[in-house]
Amino acid sequence: MGQVKNLDEIKAMIRERTGKRNIFRRAKQRDVESVLERLTSKDPELWAAEWSRVATPYEAAAAKDEQAGRIENARESYLMAYTYYAIGRYPVPHTSGKVDCFRKSLQLYEKAGQYFSPPLERVSIPYGDKTIPAYLRVPHKSGKQPGVINFGGIDSFKAECCEYDEALLEAGLGTCAVDMPGVGECPIKGSTTADSLYSAVIDYLAQRSEIDAERIAILGRSFGGYWAAKMAYVAAKRLRAAIVWGGGIHYMFQADWLRESTHADSYLMDHDIARCSAFGVKSLDELGEIFPSLSLKAQGWLDKPSCPMLIVNGKDDRQTPIADLYILLEYGEPKSARVFPGGHMGQTPDTLPTIVRWLKNELQ
Repeated sequence: MGQVKNLDEIKAMIRERTGKRNIFRRAKQRDVESVLERLTSKDPELWAAEWSRVATPYEAAAAKDEQAGRIENARESYLMAYTYYAIGRYPVPHTSGKVDCFRKSLQLYEKAGQYFSPPLERVSIPYGDKTIPAYLRVPHKSGKQPGVINFGGIDSFKAECCEYDEALLEAGLGTCAVDMPGVGECPIKGSTTADSLYSAVIDYLAQRSEIDAERIAILGRSFGGYWAAKMAYVAAKRLRAAIVWGGGIHYMFQADWLRESTHADSYLMDHDIARCSAFGVKSLDELGEIFPSLSLKAQGWLDKPSCPMLIVNGKDDRQTPIADLYILLEYGEPKSARVFPGGHMGQTPDTLPTIVRWLKNELQ
């Protein structure tokens, strides 16, 4: 299904994605070209240094605008600086330079977030002897509001929920962005019991005075769709709805798919590193020993009661087998589904609006 990409192939994919998708959605062509012309290898420390270089002027401009009271300009510059630092840590902060980029990306996103409407609230959710960092945003309305737990996959951390948060907020839904197990600031690695993280988030939201405990939903993207699907069963009576967007269920965790999808054409680089990092293992062989146990079929969930689910993916996905969408439809209670053209997650202009409309209807 693909081979390790060389530097020229990586650069071509970055150019194609600039201003359009993934972590490059906000990136500007001139800044991107400035980096690409200086990228002479796939060295992760060079990668981190070059994206940091283009982030720095935006960081300085934001501080200057903020001091002068130019709040809108400051917010946008903080977001641009965050964007480039976030690209610098991509896909995961596994070297010292990428760790620095990750820390800076959070710092600057949170600075921008104080000027969002509604503003970003960083919260610490109790989780045993640990805490779960999360970003909470709730519409300025009277009464209790519905809330959506929102998260990405192995390389899309909670700050990258911003675009999805905005669409949900525009629909009148509150959002709680978290890192899925094994990524970002999440306090635990992925495992067969890591769904307990989301149970703690539900507990927390149910206690917030502005959130309606009877109208909490979960939206997981890419690998995060797996956790959304599992929580649809685990918390069937506590969640009003679940979005399984591009997530694996059973077939993704089999040895042949793990092997064949590691260098999927749709993934930019270091897919193996990102996958292993999420589960705290050092090699694909170690990951292969863990993966089969993650199957929701193997765990016996598929015939159990679930909350309403919307399952979404692209029909030509090479990272998550489309068969995992259909296996959810073959078991248990009836579910909603939508297959879009294209590859992983079926990212068309209509995909996110379709999801938001369905969620809004379920949370009325």
